[in-house]
Amino acid sequence: MPELPEVETLKLGLQKYLVGHKIEDIEVRVAKIFQGDPKDVTGAEVKDIKRVGKGLIIELDNNFDLVVHLKMTGQLVYQDAKTQSIVLSKKVGGETLPSKYSHVIFTLDQGAKLYFNDLRRFGYIKIIKKQNVASLPFFKEMGPEPFSRPDFGQKTLSFVEFRSILEKSGLAIKVLLMNQKKIGGIGNIYANEALFKAGISPKRRAKDVSNQEAKTLYNAIFEVIEKGLKFGGSSDENFVNVLGEEGQYQQHFLAYGQEGKKCSICGGTIEKIQLGGRGTYFCPKHQK
Repeated sequence: MPELPEVETLKLGLQKYLVGHKIEDIEVRVAKIFQGDPKDVTGAEVKDIKRVGKGLIIELDNNFDLVVHLKMTGQLVYQDAKTQSIVLSKKVGGETLPSKYSHVIFTLDQGAKLYFNDLRRFGYIKIIKKQNVASLPFFKEMGPEPFSRPDFGQKTLSFVEFRSILEKSGLAIKVLLMNQKKIGGIGNIYANEALFKAGISPKRRAKDVSNQEAKTLYNAIFEVIEKGLKFGGSSDENFVNVLGEEGQYQQHFLAYGQEGKKCSICGGTIEKIQLGGRGTYFCPKHQK
């Protein structure tokens, strides 16, 4: 599932390429993915793109916005005359678009298109009245983000808040980090990476983490988030950027997906376990 760095990367790309375009038509090929009447946004101009956790808001110049969640395998890919020559990742479902995974197609002015692709069809696009967007449970219940440039009224996660969240929870620390109602934007990849960097076992109870350990982990979370953004996100699974290209962060993984490999910190061996229903990678030698 795309996490904060991937969705932020996508937001920045949409701000560059999609903002200023008008929506001329919407073709919905899979009904459950698109919620609302396309007529409500046809003719509207895209004014801005915002991100809240792993969700996107496409702000329009009328009374409606588009709320997008990519879930596990969703993609938003933009094409126009200038970008059609870019070689697409095979993850979009074919060498050209639309592909077999293209379930919603936006026809834009100036000959441009925006494709919503989704291999597993769990993602969605919703037409929401502007005044109701902030009250959607997904956004309203989102925890503060470990990111210094939040959108849409989101708070940056402070260390004081982070420490308080840990002290109140008996959950395994990795499970807690992935709880979007507590901390927004962290998923499986960046939880694994931050805990590895901080030297904390993913199995430790959150409230048993010391103050100094919490500070180290807090800093590690921000570091791996910024590193993920620097490399354009991770395409270990289905993520592609707005032009259909893969990110590069998967080439810099510390722990995630490194089962059986030598630990870069202590020389131990990376192991994989199941924790909270998710594959969890860690080094039992230095993560205590």
